[in-house]
Amino acid sequence: MIDFRPFYQQIATTNLSDWLETLPHQLKEWENQTHADYAKWSKIVDFLPDLQADEIDLKSAVKSDRTFPLSTGEKQRIIHHLKQLMPWRKGPYHLFGIHIDCEWRSDFKWDRVLPHLSPLQGRTILDVGCGSGYHMWRMLGEGAKMVVGIDPTELFLCQFEAVRKLLNNDRRANLIPLGIEQMQPLAAFDTVFSMGVLYHRKSPLDHLSQLKNQLVKGGELVLETLVVDGDVNTVLIPADRYAKMKNVYFIPSVAALINWLEKVGFTNVRCVDVATTTLEEQRKTGWLENESLIDFLDPNDHSKTIEGYQAPKRAVILANK
Repeated sequence: MIDFRPFYQQIATTNLSDWLETLPHQLKEWENQTHADYAKWSKIVDFLPDLQADEIDLKSAVKSDRTFPLSTGEKQRIIHHLKQLMPWRKGPYHLFGIHIDCEWRSDFKWDRVLPHLSPLQGRTILDVGCGSGYHMWRMLGEGAKMVVGIDPTELFLCQFEAVRKLLNNDRRANLIPLGIEQMQPLAAFDTVFSMGVLYHRKSPLDHLSQLKNQLVKGGELVLETLVVDGDVNTVLIPADRYAKMKNVYFIPSVAALINWLEKVGFTNVRCVDVATTTLEEQRKTGWLENESLIDFLDPNDHSKTIEGYQAPKRAVILANK
């Protein structure tokens, strides 16, 4: 099983030390109710070899390599283990010559977001709903001091730990399997990311308040979420599913979203990017057995979802506490 004690030791002398009042107990409770496959997934991480990379690139990719390449047999064994952690949603990863071609080209999103951010150099960062942690590694590539991701999905935790093991066991990034609603207000992070989460929340303003409670005064929120066209009063509330997702509750216009952020007390709220999700950014690959974006759109009109709503469009909003 994955050992969180190194993380406890790591934060004990930092601004995150107050988290130790609640976190160890929460993770003990979490361990008692994990997914039935969690033990199998965590063993797969253990089975991966301890390889020492001579080259690690987190600036332009998430990549590790060494001077002497893996043998065909070594590479096939690692691929076999990693394939048992499918589906791989967010990536891509390039690890010792193995290309994990994930469903999402998350590097596309990072390239849209990065130019607008306050410099991440030396920052302590929280990534809410981090998935397998792709963007966390890219944050380290921009000089972040420490990145903490939270995501309650056990498979994502094991994918993250597998990638970490193939990145020389880098401890500057850690994934904690909790949701934002379980975190005490720490007011300790310089930057908080919430990307692809808001529309899954039944109470979006509560989510925004929870994000604000984790930031230091003056800290920066990076919010990326689905939006629809419209004015300050426009919010789509899907009757049943949206793009085949059953857990989508509120999709606001950009103007409505800015209004929400201001209502919960954020300042300097601004939209820095709006982009329609393309079939190049989200698609089926050999690392995903499930459906993907092409299956979620109207086959005769890709400007609409299969239910008839506006096709996925995503905005990036920055704000300060």
